[in-house]
Amino acid sequence: MNYVVTGAQMKQIDRDTIERIGIPSMVLMERAALAVAEAAEERAAQAGGRRILAVCGTGNNGADGIAAGRILKGRGYDVTVLLTGDPEHATAEHRAQQAIAEQLEVPVVQADDFVFGDYDVILDALFGIGLSREIAGTCKELMVLLTEQYQKRGVRVVAVDIPSGIQADTGAVMGIALQADVTVTFGYRKTGLLLFPGRSCAGRLVVADIGFSDVSVKRSGWDGMVLGAEDRKVLPARQMDGNKGTFGKVLVIAGSRGMSGAAYLSALAACRTGAGLVKILTVSENREILQNLLPEAIVAVYDPETLAETAEFRTLLEEQCDWADAIVLGPGLGQESYVEYMVEAVLSHAYVPIVLDADGLNSVAAHPYLTQYFTENVIVTPHMGEMARLCATTVSELKQDPVHAAREYSGRYRVVCVLKDAATVIADKDGTLYVNASGCSAMAKGGSGDVLSGVIAGLLARGMEYTDAAAYGVYLHGVAGEAAAKEYGENGVLARDIANAIEGDQR
Repeated sequence: MNYVVTGAQMKQIDRDTIERIGIPSMVLMERAALAVAEAAEERAAQAGGRRILAVCGTGNNGADGIAAGRILKGRGYDVTVLLTGDPEHATAEHRAQQAIAEQLEVPVVQADDFVFGDYDVILDALFGIGLSREIAGTCKELMVLLTEQYQKRGVRVVAVDIPSGIQADTGAVMGIALQADVTVTFGYRKTGLLLFPGRSCAGRLVVADIGFSDVSVKRSGWDGMVLGAEDRKVLPARQMDGNKGTFGKVLVIAGSRGMSGAAYLSALAACRTGAGLVKILTVSENREILQNLLPEAIVAVYDPETLAETAEFRTLLEEQCDWADAIVLGPGLGQESYVEYMVEAVLSHAYVPIVLDADGLNSVAAHPYLTQYFTENVIVTPHMGEMARLCATTVSELKQDPVHAAREYSGRYRVVCVLKDAATVIADKDGTLYVNASGCSAMAKGGSGDVLSGVIAGLLARGMEYTDAAAYGVYLHGVAGEAAAKEYGENGVLARDIANAIEGDQR
């Protein structure tokens, strides 16, 4: 498990490392520059050339760029350092690195005197993680020229810590941003490198260990965490002497007339994640098709025309909830009036974990009083459109800061919030945050969210805690999507391919 930090937190970590622990700033900078130089050499080899332009601002990010350029010059590359910004505002480290570069006869030119030539690799060290306002003036003009002269011609770009123009906390583009082929970030991932559009501007992300310690992180704080392959060992193991009851029972309350697919996909995913028993509660019209699609699942049915909003219907719902160790509520339920009654009955009665998804969420958005039944056993899994309805806002507003949106909703209602997007964020009432880094665009298909609800429920049924099940469920879902894309291609993946690629015991 790896930490994710904001720009301010990273600055505090840097300060703690230098001032309290005692590692000099120039030592950290040299290690950072070596990591950037290594990435630049890889890109130069791909380009088949040795001409490198280091574009550097006046802060320590620019100093990193100068140092990397100087190292590359020493390795025989044809390096030019391009400086922009007011020299009077240069940091002490920047002045020192510039002086070293000049002593070693590295060509250093000011932006006003620069003549665009041919280069194979650009080192982007204009703006670092402290950028807080939109880029304008001569810096913006230079970035436009760099884009036109180099990026549009396919010159490779290595970003130093973060692509210039990306806000480190939200991933927002601050007026203009450079597109990197690879970003070498130092110490820890910055939140804005995992959220879009910052993530798309970063290219391949390399996290370079330059000497920061988790001791400093724990003193300074962190924004969230990101899961990786090394974290699979936390997933529950299958007991050799276990039986189907050992591995938990999932109830999927889903589907309506003509909408059996969502119930199937969610139930299939719960099975693939390792749940011992899966039961689908759905309308009677779906029985035959679901039994044919997934004979491993139990199918229980009801007739909404005769049972809806009756005491008998409530008794049925309560009995089914009492059977389960985890519940999925919502996929494909539709918008009929009885859905409100169903959601209220389940939320008010069930004491086991509930994954509230899709039309279950839409019912809450249409009938806000249902939030009074939210307790700590609820995990909500809205995509951006559903979240906008829940919060009475717009998708564009949510996308400006999805971390804040998820945290605010979770804190208000004391639930775990899985805010689904190209970069999904998971927040709980205690402030814990995960930002997911797995997955790919092949997963942008109908039914993918239904699969996720089943994966999370499967992990819950097997005994994982709420926040862990949500975070690991999202991670495994993304890994499965990547595996499916390798087999079927980015365009060819179906939601059931994702479900079938789930490995709930990836230890």
